[in-house]
Amino acid sequence: MKGQRPILIVDDEDDLRDLLEINLQRERFETVTACTGEEALKMASRHRPCLIVLDLMLPDMSGVEVCRRLRSKSKTENTPIIMLTAKGEEIDRVVGFEVGADDYVVKASFSIREFILRVRALLRRGGGKPSAVHVESVQGVGAASEEVLHIDDAAHRVYVSGDEVKLTVTEFRLLHTLYTSPGRVQTRGGLLQDVWDMPADLNTRTVDTHVKRLREKLGEGSIYIETVRGIGYRFNADAKD
Repeated sequence: MKGQRPILIVDDEDDLRDLLEINLQRERFETVTACTGEEALKMASRHRPCLIVLDLMLPDMSGVEVCRRLRSKSKTENTPIIMLTAKGEEIDRVVGFEVGADDYVVKASFSIREFILRVRALLRRGGGKPSAVHVESVQGVGAASEEVLHIDDAAHRVYVSGDEVKLTVTEFRLLHTLYTSPGRVQTRGGLLQDVWDMPADLNTRTVDTHVKRLREKLGEGSIYIETVRGIGYRFNADAKD
């Protein structure tokens, strides 16, 4: 789509990289490509892509390390990332999500149609323009004119004391899942299912890692996310400093 930031495709397999580029361009997306981790980091900094498709196995460094570095840089900390990999084991998905990936596609079960749908879904959730609709505040979280935490559900935007806070697609999904059930304790297993579509009995720190990042970004707005020891988390709309 002319005028928009490109999608960065990172993969060392020429055939697959070309296949993705051809099909994304057919859908009118702009694209740029890289075949190594170092090249991907440079391209991401130069082009500020709207989305990154990242292979897990690269010749110079792992996709996990590339993802970690992307999330540590202000230019790409909130850029949607789809991990595309030959590895389909659950532990590989867990590691990818823990370092900040937003979606995970396995090459063995790869479908171009599904891939394009996932790309569009991530861009809708993470990069859409604000909607011209009435914004509802979270009930109980301050007055409309002076609230600490303001969540614009339609535009997928979050504000703390009037300033916008940039969240990744997954961070917004996590916050949305918590605040839409205020006062209800949500287990780590339940959040794994609802936010990451992963088994509830999986032993992982994915939830805790993302809650920590979310709290850091929300600053004073983090008071509404409460830890329930030994169980999970709860959104408390009546929390006070």
